[in-house]
Amino acid sequence: MSGHGAQSPLQAKPTSDPAKKLCILVVEDEGMVAMLIEDMLTHMGHEVGAVVSRMEEALQIAKTGSFDLAIIDVNLDGQPSYPVAELLTARGIPFVFATGYGRQGVDPKFAQVPTLAKPFVSKDLAKLLSQTEPRL
Repeated sequence: MSGHGAQSPLQAKPTSDPAKKLCILVVEDEGMVAMLIEDMLTHMGHEVGAVVSRMEEALQIAKTGSFDLAIIDVNLDGQPSYPVAELLTARGIPFVFATGYGRQGVDPKFAQVPTLAKPFVSKDLAKLLSQTEPRL
């Protein structure tokens, strides 16, 4: 009697849905970290709409860019990136923070924003993206 309703491992839900290809903005001032995030996203089947490393260009693309969501480094070349987050919020574009300081490194004003603690692995990024509702 093997019919106890147990689910076979082969019936498990896939970890990524290729139908949900997203266009993602990456705001990161460390070149190697930005490349790593870009590689992770591409490997997951997403499109990286832009990678920006300076506040001025991050603000400009946050105002005018077309993407489904963003990953923002909290500390952008020594400056807090909250103005970028505020612009994205005003436009209704969801985002997640990436920081080496953990949740305690995020302004309490943004306590509800999902946060990735650096360093992170692809699995952590995929899980966070699956929990974030993109603007489609």
